[in-house]
Amino acid sequence: MASTALGYLSAPLVLGPLCYSFRFCSLFKKASPLSSKSTRLSTARIITSSTAFVDDKPDRFIKENEADLRTNILACPICYDPFIWNGDSQPSMNYVAQPSLECNTCRKAYSSNDTHLDLTIASGGKAYGEILAASTELFRVPLVSFLYERGWRQSFSLWGGFPGSEKEFELMKEYLKPVMGGNIIDASCGSGLFSRQFVKSGLFSLVVALDFSNAMLQQCYEFIKQEENFPKENIVLVKADISRLPFASSCVDVVHAGAALHCWSSPSLAVAEISRVLRPGGLFVATTYIVDGIYSLIPFLRPLRQNFAQVSGSHIFLNENELEDLCTVCGLVRFKCIRNGRFIMLFAMKPS
Repeated sequence: MASTALGYLSAPLVLGPLCYSFRFCSLFKKASPLSSKSTRLSTARIITSSTAFVDDKPDRFIKENEADLRTNILACPICYDPFIWNGDSQPSMNYVAQPSLECNTCRKAYSSNDTHLDLTIASGGKAYGEILAASTELFRVPLVSFLYERGWRQSFSLWGGFPGSEKEFELMKEYLKPVMGGNIIDASCGSGLFSRQFVKSGLFSLVVALDFSNAMLQQCYEFIKQEENFPKENIVLVKADISRLPFASSCVDVVHAGAALHCWSSPSLAVAEISRVLRPGGLFVATTYIVDGIYSLIPFLRPLRQNFAQVSGSHIFLNENELEDLCTVCGLVRFKCIRNGRFIMLFAMKPS
């Protein structure tokens, strides 16, 4: 199976206009903060509510377990056994170039460079290569990684109803409260737009910025270098395949995938992997787009999207039920979503 793609949009540029009235679609239990029935709320009200609900610097930081969170979370993508850490420090941006990680079982060593750890299965290979999906190859191009935060991501608001990274982060905060203080994987992180926000918020003890593209990880590294007083000890950059995550089972508190789900060549394999690495009670948060409403009336849309997926490696979701079913079949429960035009933010939980 080809390595899966990164978290970016490849949708038609003719979709609904931006509006800031979010529709909540709830299947959560009443006791959960995700339990409200379908409602319409303004962005201002949502942001005010979520900001008041969450402290910027939570007390539940689990200081005594920070070393374990770092050393035990990384695992061999072949054996899923935790690595032997050969360095003098914990894996982070401050110390990623020198050490190697070695699997206890298969004894394969995984190397790193000045920017990130390479924890793909093919890491260290010299002759073998795979033909990857077009959507994967696109975001390995350095020009695309350069443009991603210089207009590309901002265009999502114009055609897809994405409210922008800062507002998206505010929308998440209320639902992330039960898992704050733990670790978070920013899957298909791209240039690190959300990874940097997660670190600077102080809400998590470790942020793993994960992507399959060397170019995107390099851009992420460059953006972090430009930040003043950035806590580099709380983030590590990792190259990995979303369908073969290099983490031990049941060790991750949150997996976030921003504008990514539709670009994965096999969403079911990816979400199944996310379910595997989430600890009981852990949370999966993702944003993508849905082609529903009037667009669902387009003749032959379903067979057309199948052909589109085969050619491009990207997926088009036609309704919320598809996403809920995807989470359910992969072992996640208590599905919840927020809608704004084509934009959807979904939440699902690993059963505790």
